[in-house]
Amino acid sequence: MKFLESAFKEILTFIVLAIIIVVPIRLFVAQPFVVEGESMHPTFESGNYLIVDELTYHLSEPKRGDVVIFRYPGDPTIFYIKRIIGLPGETVHIDHGQTSVTKTDGTSITLDESYVVSEDATYTQDTTLGTDQYFVMGDNRPRSSDSRIWGALPKKNIVGRAYVRLLPFDLVGILPGAANEPQ
Repeated sequence: MKFLESAFKEILTFIVLAIIIVVPIRLFVAQPFVVEGESMHPTFESGNYLIVDELTYHLSEPKRGDVVIFRYPGDPTIFYIKRIIGLPGETVHIDHGQTSVTKTDGTSITLDESYVVSEDATYTQDTTLGTDQYFVMGDNRPRSSDSRIWGALPKKNIVGRAYVRLLPFDLVGILPGAANEPQ
C-alpha cells in the first residue's frame, strides 16, 4: 500500500509540474500550426507542421520577408500564413507582377521575390499602410487570399512568426521560409 501511495504522489507531482511548465509556454511563447492550402507553395505545403514563435513580436517589430501566422481580419477564428511585404506607413506598389515599396523616408525598393513561383502578372495596385498595418501576400500569388484582396493586416491580428518546421522530416528547420528582403 505504501508503494501505491508513493507512486501516486510521484505521478501527481509530475502532472502538476508538467502543467505548470507546459501551459504557460503553450499560451504565451509558442504554439503548433498546421499549414492548409496552396497559398504559400512552394515554401510551405498543406500538412507542414510548424511551431509559431509568439514572443518575438512582443519584443521587436515584424520585418519585411517574415512568414507570419495571423488571425484573418474578416473572421478572427480563421488562421492564415503569409509573408510580410509592406510595413506600417509604407506604400506597396504591384505592377504586373513586380512588387516595390516606397518606404516612410521616401526611398523606393524593388523586392527580389525569388520565393514566388507563380506570379499574377496581370495585377496592378497601390496600397498605403497606416500605423500598425502590414501588407501580406502568399508566395503562390494566384492562389492566395491576402492583402491584395481583403486589405491591410492589423498588427493586433498577428499571432507570431513561423519559427520551426517539424514536418515533413526532410524539411525540418528553424525560421523556415525566411527571406532577407531589404528593410
